[in-house]
Amino acid sequence: MSTYLLAIDQGTTSSRAVLFDTKGQLLASESESFTQHYPDNGWVEHAPTDLWQTVLHCCQRLLTNNNINASQIAALGITNQRETTLVWHKKTGIPLYNAIVWQDRRTAAFCESLASPEINQLLTDKTGLLLDPYFSATKIRWILDNVDHARELAEQGELAFGTVDSYLLWQLTGGKVHATDATNASRSLLFNIHTQEWDAELLALFAIPASMLPQVLDSSAYFGETDPALFGASITIGGVAGDQQAALVGHACFEQGMAKSTYGTGCFLMLNTGKTALKSNNRLLTTVAYRLNGVPTYAIEGSIFMAGATMQWIVEGLKLLRHAGESEAIVQHVPVDHGVFLVPSFTGLGAPYWDANARGAILGLTRDSGIDTIVAAALQSVGYQTKDLQKAMEKDGLRPTVLRVDGGMVKNNWVLSFLADILGAVVERPSITETTSLGAAYLAGLHCGVFSSTAQLAELWECERRFEPKMDSVTRNNLYTKWLHAVAQVRLSNTPNTL
Repeated sequence: MSTYLLAIDQGTTSSRAVLFDTKGQLLASESESFTQHYPDNGWVEHAPTDLWQTVLHCCQRLLTNNNINASQIAALGITNQRETTLVWHKKTGIPLYNAIVWQDRRTAAFCESLASPEINQLLTDKTGLLLDPYFSATKIRWILDNVDHARELAEQGELAFGTVDSYLLWQLTGGKVHATDATNASRSLLFNIHTQEWDAELLALFAIPASMLPQVLDSSAYFGETDPALFGASITIGGVAGDQQAALVGHACFEQGMAKSTYGTGCFLMLNTGKTALKSNNRLLTTVAYRLNGVPTYAIEGSIFMAGATMQWIVEGLKLLRHAGESEAIVQHVPVDHGVFLVPSFTGLGAPYWDANARGAILGLTRDSGIDTIVAAALQSVGYQTKDLQKAMEKDGLRPTVLRVDGGMVKNNWVLSFLADILGAVVERPSITETTSLGAAYLAGLHCGVFSSTAQLAELWECERRFEPKMDSVTRNNLYTKWLHAVAQVRLSNTPNTL
């Protein structure tokens, strides 16, 4: 009897396999980190074999360590780092180049050269996105233009493009399935979110052959079967969604106006706008939240490039801590208004600035500043950047007053208390913080009939702790004004790139 759901969560710094029961309760997980490659300034890459092998190993260990047969898995769901771009040979499955990661900024100059009011408007109208190196299209073009024979092979129909979900689907099914879902497609700058189709005009703009593109399916759909040689028997793949959309599903944010924020490598605040693709006037992104039964639900999203990655830098780069888990204890007695601001624009600034050339800085240091102050500033930078997104949504008339949160950083109560204070909003932490994986499992479960509806999923969500704002508005506004000044200083010290 099939009594489990398996979720693959392929992230920026590690891969995870997570086992759930058919009531959405987390039973076990396995994870494995892999190497980040930085071949040049602002470049970020992954070895494709690392992505696949870590996923495969995690799944195999999860089944073995829990004495579970593949036949007991009702369905498998995949969630993934979005925008990260791979191109491989259709016949051999061998990638032409490393995966170019969503953080990568190598195409910034190309974006600047292409930008014009007309092009910017075209892209926003069709895709809900902005012209930025963040998205997949310019990454694909870079591979076609810079890897030997790539464009020639692409024009001959011999190459396949995919975000990480597509690459994993190809590997899991033994090369039988070249597909993605609507959420991942909507992050490419090539997908018309209104017609729900790859757009010929956009493909021509970026000089990308249509033959490279995967089939676009619902987020909960039949994505094929795993090769039986991998796990001892075939497993149905029933759900796929980009990590932030999967987290929205995992938080059961199915009603218009509900919002979640994920604090992983980056930070992503997403608000459900229902069946209407609302256009932001404040440089937020309009995206597909999920697509079920052929009907898309939309969201407004703000993307921050550095959240958990900032703490990774504190640990691995500056070596101020042995591990990020030490941060909560070290900042307990640091006052919130200590005067130091860390702007973590190591790979540029995301929403609402979209400044690809900004670089990081620590401002306001004095002789009294110590490790605890710098760590506090790093943690607070996540709250300030979320405040930037909240302000942008507020200007669009969409201010979230209750925020459901997930990701590795939300284990830190100090961070969430400051987040509630600086936002002036209630922050809710769920009982199951593996929300991204849970969303993938939910989508797979919807496909195979484990769950009957999104209403049933909404009933399963549980709040573990609520953080109420306690900071007075004068202090909040004063701190945020100083943050904005720090961001302005960083942008002034670099060549600005405003679209």
